[in-house]
Amino acid sequence: MRHEPPDYRNITATYSLNDNGTVKVANRAVDGEGESQESIGEATPVEGSNNSKLEVSFLPEGLRWIPFTKGDYWILRLDPDYQVALVGDGHRKFLWLLARTPAIDPALRDAYLATAREQGYDLTDLIHTPQDAA
Repeated sequence: MRHEPPDYRNITATYSLNDNGTVKVANRAVDGEGESQESIGEATPVEGSNNSKLEVSFLPEGLRWIPFTKGDYWILRLDPDYQVALVGDGHRKFLWLLARTPAIDPALRDAYLATAREQGYDLTDLIHTPQDAA
């Protein structure tokens, strides 16, 4: 399932720690018209998860208190240098392979996607978003 329109490219996610212990999530992309788009959310660590599971909301700040409006964001695999991460949800419907560079080595990509398969993710409809070289 896609969270952004199919013509988006150069999608980035930037994370920063807020003073209150939550994480600011800034998602940016370029749309089909070449215009920059941005969505700001907030992630809260799930208690007892050792910060490997987060709940994320992209609702406006004043509405984030509403129950059942947060999505699971679970870190499934992370390389030791924090260059590549595999992130999914508790229902195995959403999956993201995140990298600090626009391109990832195909063998490394395949290894991370194998982890997703092993954990029960169906990769049939996996979307590879176009990323221009930096």
